[in-house]
Amino acid sequence: MNRIGLRTQGPSVLSRGRRSTGHAYSQRMAMSSSVASSQEPGETAAQAHRSDRSVLSKQKTKRRHLVFNNRTGPSLQHFLAQPLGDSTAHLESAAASSAEPERVPYMSVSDWGEGRKYYVEVYGCQMNVNDTEILMSVLNKAGYKRTMTLDDADVIFLMTCAIREKAEDRIWSRLSHLKSLKTKTRPDRAPMVGVLGCMAERLKEKLLESDRLVDVVCGPDAYRSLPRLLSLRAMSADGVANVMLSADETYADITPVRLDDNKISVHLSVMRGCNNMCSFCIVPFTRGTERSRDIDSIVSEVRRLSAQGVREVTLLGQNVNSYRDTSSSAVFADDEVGGGSDLSRGFSTIYKRKEGGRRFAELLHRVAQIDPEMRVRFTSPHPKDFPDELLQVIRDNPNVCRSIHLPLQSGSTSCLQRMRRGYSREAFLELVHHIRSVIPDVAFSTD
Repeated sequence: MNRIGLRTQGPSVLSRGRRSTGHAYSQRMAMSSSVASSQEPGETAAQAHRSDRSVLSKQKTKRRHLVFNNRTGPSLQHFLAQPLGDSTAHLESAAASSAEPERVPYMSVSDWGEGRKYYVEVYGCQMNVNDTEILMSVLNKAGYKRTMTLDDADVIFLMTCAIREKAEDRIWSRLSHLKSLKTKTRPDRAPMVGVLGCMAERLKEKLLESDRLVDVVCGPDAYRSLPRLLSLRAMSADGVANVMLSADETYADITPVRLDDNKISVHLSVMRGCNNMCSFCIVPFTRGTERSRDIDSIVSEVRRLSAQGVREVTLLGQNVNSYRDTSSSAVFADDEVGGGSDLSRGFSTIYKRKEGGRRFAELLHRVAQIDPEMRVRFTSPHPKDFPDELLQVIRDNPNVCRSIHLPLQSGSTSCLQRMRRGYSREAFLELVHHIRSVIPDVAFSTD
């Protein structure tokens, strides 16, 4: 896991830097002039100065947020929550003046969510739908209950998308509407509002500062912490955020709670994140680097879905066919690990590819063997990760749909180079012809 960072917005306890003597003198003169001009009749200059400092202090501490992220580590004041012993009393005054602990309650958080109701609105891609089902599992386990009625909710979540500006505009508009619900419609029982997903990861503190529209901000890799974030928010009037990106979080041990129990088609997340770093794409910055679920947990979940009557499963990932599981399987022998690590002909990457591990071709084969009557799809792939082994798995398993989404992005080689896609127009067309030669009845879609 990445190192936990903690940052609180507000006035810093420690000095932010030295100022020159002349600059400090001019600031003191300006402050004295300001105090003198605002002094009430009969009030001494010292009294007016203390009053002015009190007002400024209140203004600075008016809105403070507890933000967990990857950028900053915990500073000394975060660990000075307990007073030092009598034997070190001579250090107390120095600690109090330079590193007074901020209000950061760690473990003493009550279970605020027991019996409370939450309402979820989902925007964006299918991965957000899958994340919502993981989120619901986490909240249900913490004692929350889902409601289908907005007016009954104690907490309202917006699962957001940041891939396009229009998607974010919709969320800002929705937040403004929810503010009226908090301040006018239900001022005596105002719900908390939480922003989750990619927009939460991208905008972070801006959401908390936006005219108190948002109470909790949670990124795609921090859903496990959401019950605690809600409890922290309930204990104070400050906004709370956890936007840490993880190097290994896949939620493999969490059984999703389906939004619709009657659906016979299910999307199943097998990997998260992306390493491609295309010049136009925000996904690596909002979803993090690639990491894959272990094959045992995926196969086990597909078996469970088959037993429940699900007839179609779609393997899901930001770059699904770059799947690479390096864990030790308790079911499949390590010497059975097949190939499938080669790039498509004429394709390249801007990052150094890692060797080893079980690749997507083996995963797709194992999933297809579970239930011959269950259709298997996958989305969204990258054209660079279509080795011959994967094409043969699609060809040799009748329940794997002969439908491949092959994103082109542009028909201009020079534009593709600027987009850092790792292939040319000619290489893409050659890949299409090669796939057709292996799977004659294949159907393509693109974007």
